[in-house]
Amino acid sequence: MAKDLTNSAVDRQNILNNPFALAEIEKAAGMQGIPFEGKTVLLKEQVAEFFEVTVRTIENYLEQHAEELARNGYEVLKGKRLKTLKEAIHGLDVPETDFGNIAKTPQLGVFDFRAFLNLAMLVSESSRAKMLRQAILDIVIDTINQRTGGGTKYINRRDEDFLQSLFVEEDYRKQFTNALKDCVAMGNFKYAVYTDKIYVSIFREKAQEYRKVLKLEQKECVRSTFYAEVLDLIASYECGFGALLQEEFAGKGHKLSALEVDALFKRFESQAHWKPLIEKARIKMASRDLAFRDALHLQLKEYVAPVQREDYERFLGEKSKELAERLEDAKDVMKRLKERG
Repeated sequence: MAKDLTNSAVDRQNILNNPFALAEIEKAAGMQGIPFEGKTVLLKEQVAEFFEVTVRTIENYLEQHAEELARNGYEVLKGKRLKTLKEAIHGLDVPETDFGNIAKTPQLGVFDFRAFLNLAMLVSESSRAKMLRQAILDIVIDTINQRTGGGTKYINRRDEDFLQSLFVEEDYRKQFTNALKDCVAMGNFKYAVYTDKIYVSIFREKAQEYRKVLKLEQKECVRSTFYAEVLDLIASYECGFGALLQEEFAGKGHKLSALEVDALFKRFESQAHWKPLIEKARIKMASRDLAFRDALHLQLKEYVAPVQREDYERFLGEKSKELAERLEDAKDVMKRLKERG
């Protein structure tokens, strides 16, 4: 989907939290600035010149987005650090007037590369900033595709927790379907009905709705695209509700009707202990799918948040692996899980 970085704080932060994309963007940008504390920084005069806007325009953005820019690397230097910066400027082979009147200033704001990019994603008046925003989006997509082998539909599999969560969930899935078979007086459609009830309870979408969001083919398995945390929560539902069905069946001495099972599920999902687990799963699914898969779950829109750096490391970093490698590593785990029960 088309992204307007000037209007979306989440999209901006997703880019700025992605260390792999940032490294590629920095290479492409080739930013020339002031060497300071092992990195390159820019003053607002330099930033204004680059974007072909006035210094006052930059100051306006600093006022309007002070918290965001400060979080992403803009800072005001004073004291010894300011003195060090001034010395670095003196050492450059350029007129000091290029940096404004800094000789006697008691404090000075600087943009590191991350803050500079943050500003580029905000400045709407600049054609240069607009071109840079498009380059940023292209590089982010290319970087993610390169690190995932060309697609992100199964990026969840690169998580080291995925396989164990998948096989544990399969175990509880079997217990759940057995409980439905033995305790519920409905035809075979009951398996799809109560699977969808679990999905709707956790992430507000039936299986077919989820397929449409991720553009899955009919032959593709929905569960193989879930993140480990979502699989864990589904397994908890299946384990708990399956046990409740068995208990209710034993107490009544006959198979349960659809109305009885629906009422039982409503009580089950309303238990208070589910709330924090559901909220966490919704945030993970909505935020990661938007950042990694460019897929927006409209039913979870309010749960979208920036993906943190550790998640980029988790799914794109050196520890993340392709499923084939992970299957080889997990042979013992798979064998043990298959032998359970």
